[in-house]
Amino acid sequence: MTGLELLSPARSADIGIAAIDCGADAVYIGGPQFGARKDAGNTIEDIAKLCSYAHRFGARVFVTVNNLLRDDELDEVHRQMLSEQEAGVDAFIIRDMRICSWSDITVPLHASTQCAIRDLDTARRYAGAGCSRIVLERELPLSAIREICAGVDCEVEAFVHGALCVCYSGECLLSETIDGRSADRGECIQACRSMYDLADGSGKVLVRNKALLSLKDLSLHARLAELADAGVCSFKIEGRLKGESYVRNITRYYSEGLDAIVAASGGSYCRTSFGELSGGIAPDPSKTFNRGYTELYFDGVRRRGWSSMDAPKSMGEFIGTVTGIRRAGRDSIELTLKPAGNALLRNGDGFAFPGKEGVVGFRGDICEVNRIVCKDNAQIHKGMSLYRNTDTAFGKALEAKPCRRHIRVSLSVHLHGEWDIAITARTEDGRELSSNFKADLEKAENRERAEAMLREQLGKRSGDYSFSVSEIKVSTKGGALPLLSASTINSIRRLVAEDLESLPLKPIPMQNSQRGAAGVENFRERPATLMRSKYCIRFELRLCPVHQGAKDTGPLYLLNNGRRFRLDFHCDSCEMTLS
Repeated sequence: MTGLELLSPARSADIGIAAIDCGADAVYIGGPQFGARKDAGNTIEDIAKLCSYAHRFGARVFVTVNNLLRDDELDEVHRQMLSEQEAGVDAFIIRDMRICSWSDITVPLHASTQCAIRDLDTARRYAGAGCSRIVLERELPLSAIREICAGVDCEVEAFVHGALCVCYSGECLLSETIDGRSADRGECIQACRSMYDLADGSGKVLVRNKALLSLKDLSLHARLAELADAGVCSFKIEGRLKGESYVRNITRYYSEGLDAIVAASGGSYCRTSFGELSGGIAPDPSKTFNRGYTELYFDGVRRRGWSSMDAPKSMGEFIGTVTGIRRAGRDSIELTLKPAGNALLRNGDGFAFPGKEGVVGFRGDICEVNRIVCKDNAQIHKGMSLYRNTDTAFGKALEAKPCRRHIRVSLSVHLHGEWDIAITARTEDGRELSSNFKADLEKAENRERAEAMLREQLGKRSGDYSFSVSEIKVSTKGGALPLLSASTINSIRRLVAEDLESLPLKPIPMQNSQRGAAGVENFRERPATLMRSKYCIRFELRLCPVHQGAKDTGPLYLLNNGRRFRLDFHCDSCEMTLS
């Protein structure tokens, strides 16, 4: 049986716990330093707290150590990793291969997506260095993913959802060049989301004031089964800077997707953690931050529509077209809409539309099916498309009805002698205990009613304990049952749950690899250009001479605040570079 892992981001320990509650089989989180996200660091104590919670459900915690390291940082990195290992982490996501030579780091090492693994030879080099898992580049077609999975002896992880860098992972120098802030150090200024003019070699401006390098967000929810069939074992959600509501919603969405694959597999697949989910609301990826969605190059076919150049921020769901505008007060206007669907608008919802300088947002003070009253905004006009990027009701429901995760327990209850009660409890992760209780009570006159009460009370959840009774077997010697009160049965249930909680957890099996001399070598050199990408501005704008029959423009140039960047187009490999 092949295990499928849903891997969710955790900006903090609490967000990591929320992800596990919503169905994540593993979470990835940054430590105090060196995690390639300056604003997503966590203490060793926070990591220990997250590990303790995750391991109750067989879920794992991976810590990011994916900076390229300076020589003078190696000792501090080593000390930090040893502390995190002691705290219980299950793997490190690394970029600097010198870490592979540290024999006292005994948990698995995963080669980060920052390693830009996009072909079989590179994948084998990282596997050969001792990485038990490789994280693939996000711009790969399924055919390349399948080839890599078949050609390496390590686990393969692939991104399935979230924001996309326009550049191949780990190879963008644009932020560092413009502002001195390195993306590798977690300080990216997101220059790919900025507005640019596009000019040809003569200086003629072809496009003005568009976010020409901004891509839509990745969504491969509909392709999970194909990825699993190709050999991918871990399905990763991007977003270590995202908030809890985003992580809850998207994790539940993809967890349900993987559950459907497991259910349809006839036993070929299983999830890598355990526990059942309860509560929560139906997930909806359109309700949380997104720039629109794309499957990018998954089919190996170049298509237009990768770009979010008109809306580099979250636009949300399309709700309709503005058909009328009238004054509703000194500073307010009333918009009349032609609704696009059945979206139920509520007071306080947030709305957005593409404006002259990018996405423009506003709050709706009064919101109805086809009517919004808001503050005046000169950019709002008749005929424009309107989107909702904040659904207040959905956000409140996510917060008010959180998912909960419980370990399934089967109970065998045997009553004998002078009402001696023997209970055997077995958890789905393999823990087992037997408890005995003495009850000097009367015989129940109605056996069926007494057994029904016993089952009902034993089947309830006990306070803070994370157990859910999935099966209860009751047997008696002589066919009689004692007359047990609800409070007595509840006390028995709580004592059993307390004893189960005290049992040691089963160790989580982990795949490790032999680490050798290759681990001390860094495979990466500084890129020759500021950016290399599978995304092509010429193709997006219908200017491609190869696939669209357009006249060859030669190099093009991006202009921004007096800066000029050259775009070259490598049609033999269908790539674009920026320098």
